[in-house]
Amino acid sequence: MSKKATYGTVFLFTLIYVLSFVDRQIVAVLGVQIRDALQLNNLQIGLLYGPAFSFIYAIAGIPMGRLADRTSRKLMICLGLFIWSLMTVFSGFAASFLFLVTARLFVGLSQAMLSPAVYSYLADTFSPNKRATIFSFYSGGIFIGVGLSFLIGGSISLAYDWRMAMIAVGVPGVVIAPVTWWFLKEPDRPFSKKGTENNALSEIRDLLKKKTVRWHLLGFSCLACTGYTILAFVGNVFNDVYSEPGLIPNFGWFMMGVAGTVIISGRVADLLARDKPEYRFWMGIVAALGGLPLYIFGLFQPDATTAFICVGIGVLISSSYNGVAAALLQYFVRSDQRALAGGLYLFVISIAGFGLGPPVTGWLIDSVYTGTYAVSYALMTVMIVCSSIATVSFIQAMKSYQHDALNT
Repeated sequence: MSKKATYGTVFLFTLIYVLSFVDRQIVAVLGVQIRDALQLNNLQIGLLYGPAFSFIYAIAGIPMGRLADRTSRKLMICLGLFIWSLMTVFSGFAASFLFLVTARLFVGLSQAMLSPAVYSYLADTFSPNKRATIFSFYSGGIFIGVGLSFLIGGSISLAYDWRMAMIAVGVPGVVIAPVTWWFLKEPDRPFSKKGTENNALSEIRDLLKKKTVRWHLLGFSCLACTGYTILAFVGNVFNDVYSEPGLIPNFGWFMMGVAGTVIISGRVADLLARDKPEYRFWMGIVAALGGLPLYIFGLFQPDATTAFICVGIGVLISSSYNGVAAALLQYFVRSDQRALAGGLYLFVISIAGFGLGPPVTGWLIDSVYTGTYAVSYALMTVMIVCSSIATVSFIQAMKSYQHDALNT
C-alpha cells in the first residue's frame, strides 16, 4: 500500500468516526426536545443516551473484535457504517421511548464493528513509534463528530425540530458506505496459528493478568465516565441552570477543538516515549487533573457566558486522552490480538462512560441535589471521583509498564 493511500485511509477512517459520533451524540444534543416531546424524565434521557447504546455496544465489542482479527475488516467497517446511519434516520420517526431504545440498540451493535477493526488496521499499517500520533488523529474524529452534532444537529432542531435533525445527520453515512467499500483495501497482517485458535475469553484473561492493562482500563474508563457525562448533560446546564438553550449549538466549537488537543496529546505522548515509553501515561494524568479547576469554577458561575467558556476549555483538556488510551493498549498484545484488545477497551470504557456516568448523573439530578445548580453539583460529584481514581491508576500503570509491554 502506498504512503498516499495509507494516509488517505486514515482520513477516511476519521471521517467515518466523525459520522459515528454525530449519530451517537445526537441524542444528548436533542435530549431536552426529546424529553419534552415524548414526556420523558431526566433518568430516561440518561438511559437513552447511555445504557440503551452502551450496553449492546460494549457487549458486542469483544466478539466484534475477535471477528475483526479473523475476517474482513473492510466488510465490518462498511456494514457497520450503513446500519447505524440507517437506524439514526429511523429514529427521526420515533413515536415512543421504546422505539428510540430499539433504534439505539441497533446503533450500538453496528458501531461496535468499527473501532476494533480500525485499531487492528492502523496498528498493522503504521510503526509502533507513530501509533499514539496516528491513533490520536483517528480519535480526533470523536470530537469533530460531537462538535458537528451540536452545530448541525442543534441548529437544525432549533430551526425545525428534533426529528428533522435525526434524519439529517443519518443520511450522510448511508451515502458514504458504498464509497468506503470501493476505496478501502485490506492490509497484510501476520497471523499466529496458536493465537487464532485460542478462545477469546482465555486470551482476555491472559491480558488482564497484566497489572498495567488493569490500571490502564480502570484509569481511562474513569476519564470516559467524566467525558460522556459532560456530553450527556451539558445541554441541561445551559437550558436548566442558565435558561440559555441558544448556547448549546455553539458548544460544538469547543468539541471540535478537542480534535486538536487529542492530536497534540498523541504527539506529545510519542515524544515523551523517546525517554521512557511508560511516560505516555502522563497524558492521561494531564487529562484527569487539567480540566478540573475550570469545571469547578465554571459550573457554579452566575454568568452563562463565563460558564460556557470555562466548561468549554475544561473539555479541551479533559478529553485529550482518547488517542493515547487506544494506542497504549496495543503495546501489550500480539498482532493477532489487536482488534480483540480494541474490543476489550471499548467494552470497559462504554460500560463506565455511557453505562454508568449518564444514568448516575441523571439520578443525582432527579433525586439527590435540588435548586438552581443541581445539574452542576451532580456533574462535579462524578468528575471529582473519576479524576481521583484515574490519576492513581496511571501512576500505578507506569510502575509496571516495562514488565508487561511487548515489542509490537
